[in-house]
Order: sequence, then C-alpha cells, then structure tokens
Amino acid sequence: MSQATTPSSGGPLGAPAAARDRVVHPRPPSAHGPAPRKPSNLALRLVTAALLIPPVIWVIYQGGVFVLATVVVATLLAVNEFYQLIEQKGAEPLRGYGMAAAAALPVLMYFGYESLATVLLTVALLAMMVVQLAKARISEALASISGTFFGVFYVGWLLSHAVVLRQFTQVVASRWPDVAAGMHPEFGGFLLFYTISAVIAGDVGAYFAGRAYGRRKLAPRISPGKTVEGALGALAAGTAMAIAIKAGFDFANPEVASALSWGATVVTGFALAIVGMVGDLIESLLKRDAEVKDTGTLLPGTGGILDRIDSNLIAIPVMYYAMLAYVFLTKA
Repeated sequence: MSQATTPSSGGPLGAPAAARDRVVHPRPPSAHGPAPRKPSNLALRLVTAALLIPPVIWVIYQGGVFVLATVVVATLLAVNEFYQLIEQKGAEPLRGYGMAAAAALPVLMYFGYESLATVLLTVALLAMMVVQLAKARISEALASISGTFFGVFYVGWLLSHAVVLRQFTQVVASRWPDVAAGMHPEFGGFLLFYTISAVIAGDVGAYFAGRAYGRRKLAPRISPGKTVEGALGALAAGTAMAIAIKAGFDFANPEVASALSWGATVVTGFALAIVGMVGDLIESLLKRDAEVKDTGTLLPGTGGILDRIDSNLIAIPVMYYAMLAYVFLTKA
C-alpha cells in the first residue's frame, strides 16, 4: 500500500522539504571566458621559420665574420643543449672545456687552419682526461669524458664546416690556384645557401608527405613519427629545391653557380636529402636515449637550436668534402 505524500515527507521523490525549497544560484560567468586556443605546432614552426630565414640568408650573403659569429653562437647554444641531454643520463660533462673547444674550432677554420682544428680535437680530448683525474667522482668518468668530447665533435667540428663551405673558393685557391681562378669568389656562398635550402626543403617534404600519406614506419624504434612515404617526400622535395636553386642562380647570375654542373646538382640534391634525414634520425636517437622530446625550448614549434640544425650538422660537412672531391676529379 502506497504512503500518502505530505509536505513533511519531502514529496514523491522523498527529498526533504528544506532541500526542495532551497534556491540554487548559478555561478557567474568566468571573467576570462574560455581558455585561448593554443597555436598548432605547424603554425609555430612556420612563424619560427619566417623569422629565422631572412637573417640566415643575410648572414650567408654577407659572409666573412658574420658567418663566423653566427656559427660560434649556434655552436655554443647547441653544445649546451647537447650537454643537457647527457646530464639526463646521469653524466657530468666538463661543460666549460667542451664549450670552449667547440667554439674554437670554427675560429680556426675561418683563418684557414683546418689542420690545427684536428690538432685541437686531440688536445681537447687529452685535456678532458687530465681534468677528469681531479674530479671527486670517478664512477662516471667514462661517460663524462666520452660525452664531453662527443659534444665537441658532433656540434663544434661538424658545424665548423659551414665556415669553410662559405669560403670554398678561398679553400680551393689554397690547394689548386689555377682552378680557383675560374671560380666565382661567391661560389661558396651559393654552396652554403644551396645546401641549407635543400635540407630544409627535404625536412618540409618529409613533414607534409608523412602527414598526408604516411603509413609504413621508417624507423619505429628511433622515431615512430617518421614514415617511408615521408622519406620519399623528402627525397623529392630536397632534389627539387636543389634544382630550383641552381636554375634561379643560372637565371639571375650564372657565373656564381657555373662551377656546379647540372648533373652534380641532381646528385648532390638527392644526396643532401638523404644525409639530412640521417642527421635528423641521429638526433632522434640521442633524444630517445635521453628520454626527452626536444633538446630545448628556444625555438617555438621546433625545440632547441640542436633540433633545428641536426640535419645540417651532417649535410654541410658532406657537401664540403663532396665538393672538394668534385673539384679534384673534374677540375684539378
């Protein structure tokens, strides 16, 4: 038998009368409104690129101490980021010694002392081992010495080749004066711009081709986001950019790029796209080992300086030595 509903019993839902009669006041709207939408990673990458590309082009065009100063600053920032990576692994790098040695390498290259730069690498390694003897902790000596020296080589030595690539005509003149006589003084500027452009185009091609068509993983253990389709996009875009740069110079100022044949353009453009991907994968390997996403936060959408120059760290030395071999085989 059902019970009658009375005011004291709270009504058909069994709620107390006081709860029934309570006035509910809605919360006032937020003064700030909904949280602003964060810009996408692609938008940040595009903005960062738009801000970086013009000054980089200007530095390459100016050459000389402008390129040297830029390389030294980039080296110091990138080496510092690299040492933060190995600190994630528990090592204690000899930061001051490593950064000083890395910054000295492009200076020696700028003044034409390539042989002294290799001597500096030897001296730096010996100095690091001696300094390690004075440290209180010896349990991480191997990681400290090897990590510090690898930072000097990986960043300082490889990036210093941007200086000599920009001065390529002068480098050739010191070895084969007759060949350099027929080479435009700004040929090195063309080569540096050509290399960086082809590598960046390959990176862009990989990004968009991977997003649009990526299905098969390229190196899942190292970088799960990279795909075979993205790699093919990188090869196509990098080679196309190399051809476009060569064509643009041939149209506007053919003497500057005349020392690089069209056959060499296609080959080097394709090769730069490959080594650019290798450089990217090497840095991805280091970051995965250190369990970090980016090496820094200096460049929005990209990460750190090392994240931005990783592909060119391999591509620039490869282009420099490939061009020396090309000149030796075809001109000297």
